[in-house]
Order: sequence, then structure tokens, then C-alpha cells
Amino acid sequence: FTQTDIKILDKISSKNELVILKNGEEYIHKDLAIKSMKCTNSEFDDNFEIKAYIQVRDLTKNDNDKVFVFNGWMFSSSPSIAPFDHPVYDIWLVACH
Repeated sequence: FTQTDIKILDKISSKNELVILKNGEEYIHKDLAIKSMKCTNSEFDDNFEIKAYIQVRDLTKNDNDKVFVFNGWMFSSSPSIAPFDHPVYDIWLVACH
């Protein structure tokens, strides 16, 4: 799969936006730099699962631009397994293409 669909919720304005990421390319959304490294669908079990390896940097933290606020696998069915924790934004995985 070459694309990852995520939704980004702005907790302050309560608006969410669907974003389509091309795997390997960084996408800038306001104060966040988001990159999807890999996205897969597991169709072999009864529980259909979409998972993606996502990296997110907070661009407001200028002390070290190499630090990720999230760097790991995100699961569509269980966002709490590896939660993205940010005071302003919430991100969840929608689909792989």
C-alpha cells in the first residue's frame, strides 16, 4: 500500500480533517510534521485490522527537531494500544490504499 488515510482532530476548535499521506513523505499540518512509513491491512483474521507505522514531530518544539511526539505503530481498531498524546491534536488511522 502506498497511501495512509488519517484523521486529525483539533481539540480546541473540535474540527477534524481527513488527510491522505503518501508513505515516506512528510506532511505538515499546522504545528505537526507527520510521516507514514508503512501501512498494511491484515485480512487473514476475523478481526480486520489496519495498521500503520507513523512518525509525528511537534514543530513548536525547536530545542531538537529530531524528537518525535509519536513514533510507532498505530492500529485502527485499538487506538489506545499506542496512543498519540498531544495537548492540541488527536490523530487516528482510517485506511490504507
